[in-house]
Amino acid sequence: MDVLQRKMIQEDMVQYKLFLIQPPGSASQKTEECLKHLIEEILAKIAPLLTQYIWQHQPFNLKYHPEKGDVPAHIGGSTQFGDNVEDEWFIVYLLQQITEAFPELAARVEDNDGEFLLIEAADYLPKWLNPDTSENRVFLYRGELHILPCPSKSSAEGFPHDVVPSVMQALTLLSTHPEACRPNPKICSALKKQLQGYPEKIKSGLHRAHCFIPAGIATVLAQRPDLVAPAVSAFYLRDPVDLQACRSFKNFPPETRVLTLVTFTRCLYAQLQQQQFTPDRRSGFNLPPRSHPQHKAHELGMKLAHGFEILCSKCRLPSSEPDAPVSCNPQWKGFVESLKRNGYFRGELEGSVLYKELSRSAENFFKLSVASKSSVLSPGEEVLKVLHDCPPFNLGEMKKLESQLPQEDSDSWLDLTAQDLEQLLQERSSGRADVGSKKSSCTKQVQHNRDAEDKGKEKEDNEEEEEAGYSLVAVSQGLKNFLNAMSSHEGAELPWSSTTQPFSFDPDSMTSALDRLLGKNDEELDSDDLEDDDDDDFDGEDDEELEQNEEGSSDHAEMSGTETLDSLKKYMDQMDQELMSTNVGQSFSQRNPSKASLDNGSSHSSAGAGLSRDDGEVEGTEEEIQPLDVDINLVTNMLESLSCQAGLAGPASNLLQSLGIHLPPNSDPSCTEWSDK
Repeated sequence: MDVLQRKMIQEDMVQYKLFLIQPPGSASQKTEECLKHLIEEILAKIAPLLTQYIWQHQPFNLKYHPEKGDVPAHIGGSTQFGDNVEDEWFIVYLLQQITEAFPELAARVEDNDGEFLLIEAADYLPKWLNPDTSENRVFLYRGELHILPCPSKSSAEGFPHDVVPSVMQALTLLSTHPEACRPNPKICSALKKQLQGYPEKIKSGLHRAHCFIPAGIATVLAQRPDLVAPAVSAFYLRDPVDLQACRSFKNFPPETRVLTLVTFTRCLYAQLQQQQFTPDRRSGFNLPPRSHPQHKAHELGMKLAHGFEILCSKCRLPSSEPDAPVSCNPQWKGFVESLKRNGYFRGELEGSVLYKELSRSAENFFKLSVASKSSVLSPGEEVLKVLHDCPPFNLGEMKKLESQLPQEDSDSWLDLTAQDLEQLLQERSSGRADVGSKKSSCTKQVQHNRDAEDKGKEKEDNEEEEEAGYSLVAVSQGLKNFLNAMSSHEGAELPWSSTTQPFSFDPDSMTSALDRLLGKNDEELDSDDLEDDDDDDFDGEDDEELEQNEEGSSDHAEMSGTETLDSLKKYMDQMDQELMSTNVGQSFSQRNPSKASLDNGSSHSSAGAGLSRDDGEVEGTEEEIQPLDVDINLVTNMLESLSCQAGLAGPASNLLQSLGIHLPPNSDPSCTEWSDK
């Protein structure tokens, strides 16, 4: 399928689908009933994770989708994650848990980048797998990543890379040959590394901070802590028209401010904290001086209050008719039973404080995710509705609770030092190059569950690799490997491991290619002439035809090849003579330093001598040409490039990082002084 013909997904949005793997010939009516029942079971299973999660824009949701075209009936949804990419990876974790708990389901997930699960493991993918050949091939099944293979000599299962399988064909292959669809373990490890830390990562991704906010906002957040996200987004994306509603604060007057503990996600807190904003004098928000110990709490509360006021200024209070209680919904009873079976209430007795709190969270989750609603309320309407339904607040009692607030979290994670950034970059690059630091090696050991003896041996090997990564020999050898690596029209292929095969070429093919490039033949050089011989679709008949053509034109190729090489030698000789009259040769290090020093001490250098001689005296000039030390020149130029970068990103550091070589920072004070100037 052409990439341009695919349905485009909105930016910063993830789309997910859960397909039912069932035997062929099943009735569509039973499929619909089964899928709708699975929605309730799935949401009850993951409810303990979702009730405590704060989404950036939209929550995780599942709906039934009937069969359409070649896409069978399924359940799925889409979530806009905005600036918080952790929402996207949390959804991947949810799909992993769902497919593990419900083995009859297989999930597909993609965003505007396509199969983003493969991006994390791009260094380990087979060559045939690219954005054009990955359509309907990547699934999460039984909690693991599965990729539909291409037929090979060792296995006939799969689909050719130029064929786009339908969803039904993919599900059939996935259910009948799941082992054949298991990808390289390194691909699975790259995905597990992204999901490492869940579900504990949900709590570690939250940030609690003290804020002076109007009592109405504190009441709303006590009932619906998730409404902090749209309020922060409203303040973050404000415009002058929005701020006009913040001159009077009709909904949340600043005179009722109280100190309370507000829970953010780290992304929301950073968006609120890093914004520079001065309130209007008519708003009534007067901030204490920056030296005041509670200045940050006043500033955060002021920004959050502006966000809530902007939300409510764009809407009106919905119909005052009371909604029917959740217990009247016929789905509520079954949903509660599913929650009890999954241990949502933690064994608490009905009527206890914790049971009531969990029940209230479950009711909110049920209204938003399970119960069907004829009209969806906007965030501002939700705020006004919660504020209207809550009993009037007692400002005196709320002020008494200020002294009992828990301690807020430290925001030191906002400050990223140069060492932290360097460590993150090293971990990222070392994970790709398979030559990493001690921390990345420990991560690999945890992922592969090695025993203690293997850990000790691997630690020693990694220490040796790390020392080699800092040596100049590794720099020289790494660049040589890069220059000798095979490349194509798609770009250079970096030699990630030491097991890369050395570069080799056929002299006859090279001569023939040069012959056509220089215009000896009428045909043009095609990029297919430089393709790898390892292509899975290689045809033996084409090989026989190629051999016959080569035999028929062997004499012509030899003659033209000799003429081409002679012509190149003449060009090189003329270039050498031109360079002999310059000082370019003095900028390179030579293998014979003793003779070089004698030449430098003389009144005329070798270049000058070459300039004063006639063209006929070629032998004397060639005698004075000293062979260059390629390794020393290579390392010297690379280190000079790194020094000119002054510690910033540049071509030299980027090339070494991509090769898995990590040089220490420059500690030469003279270079530092020069870079500062």
